[in-house]
Amino acid sequence: MSNVYISGTGAYVPPKVLPNSYFEKVGSSDEWIYNKLGIKERRIVEDEATSDLASKAGLDALINAGLKVEDVDLIIVATTTPDRQAPSCACFVQEKMKAFNAVAFDVAAVCSGALFTISVGYQFVKNGVYNNVLVIGADTFSNIIDWDRRDSVFFGDGAGALVLSKTDEDKGFIDFNLHSDGRGKEHFTIPGGGSENPASKETLEKKMHYFQMNGKEVFDTATKVVPESIRELLDKTKTSVDDISFLIPHQPSIGILKSIAKQIDLPFEKVMTNMDRYANTSGGTIPLVLDEVHKANKFKKEDLILFAAVGAGWTWGTALYKW
Repeated sequence: MSNVYISGTGAYVPPKVLPNSYFEKVGSSDEWIYNKLGIKERRIVEDEATSDLASKAGLDALINAGLKVEDVDLIIVATTTPDRQAPSCACFVQEKMKAFNAVAFDVAAVCSGALFTISVGYQFVKNGVYNNVLVIGADTFSNIIDWDRRDSVFFGDGAGALVLSKTDEDKGFIDFNLHSDGRGKEHFTIPGGGSENPASKETLEKKMHYFQMNGKEVFDTATKVVPESIRELLDKTKTSVDDISFLIPHQPSIGILKSIAKQIDLPFEKVMTNMDRYANTSGGTIPLVLDEVHKANKFKKEDLILFAAVGAGWTWGTALYKW
């Protein structure tokens, strides 16, 4: 039976680098940020929208896959920071890539967005509806950060992409394990600008258009639900953690990733990270890390790769992949 594999990967980050020293003005320090979060610097957009980052990452992935824009049947963009509330960021991306044969829409799952979007794209290819699906995770969180708060240190801007295609070889996605819990909606949220609190003078004055985060709840939830999801997926697929070659996770903080690895008995050297250079790029994290590891030629045939993410909502999940 045919399966779905990653036929190409791509990435793009804006050129502007913002070092940790910038955050001394909000009472933080390079030492604290690096020791606690694993971040040394992040990229910040200048005169670029989310769709600019996404389209460049998407074109890079197509080059890597050996495809033309005409070969793309579907573009799905995972983002929390679309160019506008309407139309979708994916439609902006389609126009900028000139991929006019492709259907285009967004998926909103915040930091779990790329993983959820991969699972959606997978269905279209697996069921024979489309041949090549371009999945892009892209965010410009610098546009929704209150730079006067200490939690402004967490995020950076960036985009990653991957192409999902059909294969008859013994490789590709094995299974997914996804979850959501809306009872956690207040612990990471952007309260202003939607139908609940439409944009107004009051929402602007109260800074309701910036993200608000309960850091303790994020840490506690991530370190509880992600290991549980990993165990569920490994049990379901009858896979030993010892057989996992790489963990490609969302990049929340180095502390969260170390806790997850310890709980599932996975050596930390198998956990791939790039938050030291890019911080948390939300929807962009997993495809950005994937692209780096792929293009460094670290993956070997038959390697088992574990994907994991947790995001606002709550949303969280895992996936297992055979290279």
